[in-house]
Amino acid sequence: MDQEDRIALFLDYENLALGARDHRGGAAFDFRPIADALAERGRVVVRRAYADWSYFDEDRRMLTRSHVELIEIPQRMGASRKNAADIKMAVDAIELAFERDYISTFVICSGDSDFTPLVHKLRELNKRVIGVGVEGSTSGLLPPACDEFLYYDRLEGVDIPPARGRRARPATRQAGAEQRPPEPEQEVDRRPQDAEPDRDVDALAVLVAQSVAGLQGSANGEVTASRLKRTLLRKDPTFSESDYGFRTFGELLRHLAERNVIELAEGPAKGDPEVSLPEHGDREVAFGLLRGVVSDLGSGGNPVALSGLKNQVRRARPDFSEKKLGYRSFLQFCKAAATAGVLDLRWSPEADDYLLTTQT
Repeated sequence: MDQEDRIALFLDYENLALGARDHRGGAAFDFRPIADALAERGRVVVRRAYADWSYFDEDRRMLTRSHVELIEIPQRMGASRKNAADIKMAVDAIELAFERDYISTFVICSGDSDFTPLVHKLRELNKRVIGVGVEGSTSGLLPPACDEFLYYDRLEGVDIPPARGRRARPATRQAGAEQRPPEPEQEVDRRPQDAEPDRDVDALAVLVAQSVAGLQGSANGEVTASRLKRTLLRKDPTFSESDYGFRTFGELLRHLAERNVIELAEGPAKGDPEVSLPEHGDREVAFGLLRGVVSDLGSGGNPVALSGLKNQVRRARPDFSEKKLGYRSFLQFCKAAATAGVLDLRWSPEADDYLLTTQT
């Protein structure tokens, strides 16, 4: 139990409840999916929700059953009530950060960008911060500030909102008129409700390859799956493998290994494999492709300028991407090829460009 994260949960309840109602077709807010998601991340030792509870009578009962401490914010007018709840929540979080050293993670449930300074201060105090918010009502400033951000709409157990398309009108018959079949556009209105926006697995492969290359270059030990996952979350706190159709992060890594984007080996702990970029295979093929293009363009030993060379490589192989191999730029890829002895690369002040030649 000593290895578990201790979590303090703070809910800006008005922001969550109204966000769920306004952006999820009037659906009621359910605390249970948040509790389940946090249970996978550690022990929740503090649960507090802030609101004027005279507006949320049914919700108060639901939260009490989940052992959430309700902090009453006296009724005021408009923004004054909102500011009072925000300030009280921020003060309590900072106070707890100083008084309870054993609390390692703070969860701020709100989509309000006003909490961004609180997130920065908690991280400055060496606390991990997880944000939770309704996707449609979350400010774009808050997720990047957190170590991890969970969209309430995507959590396991959150019901799909009811369709908001036009309701079919009751069929009415007029004398001598035939009943028309339902118009197909009713089906079109319903379709988007069951599906989330598609995620590009190829773009994910590029992100993973670049992250592994960066971690390998830092020379801080082997790159494990858990370390890679933390890095991806630091780059994009909203990252979740489930958005790409994978049940676990390990399943995602196995898929990328089958595509030869990465290689997996036994790691220091069971279930935490070591991740690396392929030393052979696609990279060697890509180096050979580059050498062949440079040789064709520079027949007779003439140097080939780097500018425009990538387009020539893609003409020979349209699916070429140096980023899938872990290189952040085409120049970095060419430098790697030169280091491997595939070709020569040098800067030419006269041409104001890099020039490539094949080795004889």
